[in-house]
Amino acid sequence: MQPLKYALKTSQTLRQSPSSSVIWQILRTYRTSNHLNTKVNPELEKHQDDGVQGDFSSRLAAGPTFQHFLRSASTPQEKSDSSAAVEDPPPYLTTEALVGRGRKVYLETYGCQMNVNDAEIAWSILQKNGYLRTNSLHEADVILLVTCSIREKAEQAIWNRLKRLKSVKARRLKSQVPLRIGILGCMAERLKEEILQREKLVDIIAGPDAYRDLPRLLTLADSGQRSANVLLSLEETYADIMPVQTSPNATSAFVSIMRGCDNMCSYCIVPFTRGRERSRPIASILEEVKKLSEQVLQLIQERNNICKQIHLPAQSGSSRVLEIMRRGYTREAYLDLIYHIRESIPGVSLSSDFIAGFCGETEEDHLQTLSLLQEVRYNVGFLFAYSMRQKTRAYHRLQDDVPEEVKQRRLAELITAFRQGAAEANMAVVGHKQLVLVEGPSKRSTTELYGRNDGNIKVIFPDIEMEDVTSPRGLIRAQPGDYVLVKITSSNSQSLKGVALCRTSLQEYSSHC
Repeated sequence: MQPLKYALKTSQTLRQSPSSSVIWQILRTYRTSNHLNTKVNPELEKHQDDGVQGDFSSRLAAGPTFQHFLRSASTPQEKSDSSAAVEDPPPYLTTEALVGRGRKVYLETYGCQMNVNDAEIAWSILQKNGYLRTNSLHEADVILLVTCSIREKAEQAIWNRLKRLKSVKARRLKSQVPLRIGILGCMAERLKEEILQREKLVDIIAGPDAYRDLPRLLTLADSGQRSANVLLSLEETYADIMPVQTSPNATSAFVSIMRGCDNMCSYCIVPFTRGRERSRPIASILEEVKKLSEQVLQLIQERNNICKQIHLPAQSGSSRVLEIMRRGYTREAYLDLIYHIRESIPGVSLSSDFIAGFCGETEEDHLQTLSLLQEVRYNVGFLFAYSMRQKTRAYHRLQDDVPEEVKQRRLAELITAFRQGAAEANMAVVGHKQLVLVEGPSKRSTTELYGRNDGNIKVIFPDIEMEDVTSPRGLIRAQPGDYVLVKITSSNSQSLKGVALCRTSLQEYSSHC
């Protein structure tokens, strides 16, 4: 019991020392633990009359063990609501204080694709907190630089940029909202102290794992405090935050699946600026990809300058064959996607690829592919008999066991089914007007032109003089690149035929749709 006596004697001293708060809290936890009602050690019971020492000793023996305090230190598990506590406002700041109140944020991104993704995460957080986005540096209320530390040149670019921003801040009118400047990302993590000391105009610093804290940091900056949060995390993946694209002209999007790095290459700073390697939950990755796909479908549906045509290669209608092909989806999943696309984009044109006679394909597998063609009714199809290619997985591990004559017979049946479906799909537009982008003279007739409609279907029409609704210059003949309004009069499985009504423009046509 000597160690217990010593702990008791020093407890009052610990309460007075600067480092004692945690230790004293542990002592208090011993006293208030729900384990106090359990039976104490008999050897200690006889000391209950010894005053404080006996009372403390008995409670300590009956209290939680060391493992009790380590339960929360186990390997982090995937939790859908792991960020809820992080996003609660600090007790000294109200929710209203963290609102951006319409202030405009200007973002500049330097470095790798991960920084592009980080900028989109940071903007998503700020947008939800009432900030607005601007692409003009001079109308911004908040300027955030997402930085890189992979090379010295990358950091030097930031130092030079900060020098130029001094003049922007100096010209800020006193009647305007004060301009706040922040450094985010890897350079913030690596050079936090130097940035604060060297560049007095920097108001906030946030490391790669601290973007959730941006509203609080900016609120503190409003009160005149320069603040930083560069704590690295073993858990933060921003899995629950949907990135918002920061480039309005972007034609691609990055989906981050992990953060940090454990490789510790001798030349690389990344493990020290982005922390230990941790992966996002698979469900959150799939959800982000799904939402990006939804955005693409919505864009196709909304914009008249985007063709409403999607290529979805099926290859087979049999789930068993798809598994052998290693396609990664089933027949049922493929059909669900087809139905969703057609619901999202009315009148969408679909094209696909099919292989007849792949390794191990049975007659039942072939019939399932036929039924898929009949159910979907594609507008365009690319169908071929299987031919073994060297160096492929099939060449090394599978057997090309479907006889050539069987392949050709199955291919012919697939082609027949496709043409029937395409003919029915094309027949549905007969009698309707179609906007056609002219490509040139028809290959079969010098008196006809051909082009393609919104669904990438070939449209053939006579090369005649027609009215130009975009210009009062009289009758004209259509040229390659012109838009022509065509009334469809007939169709087959491959193309549409019609008569030209007038030359028009995409904008003019869209205004009357």
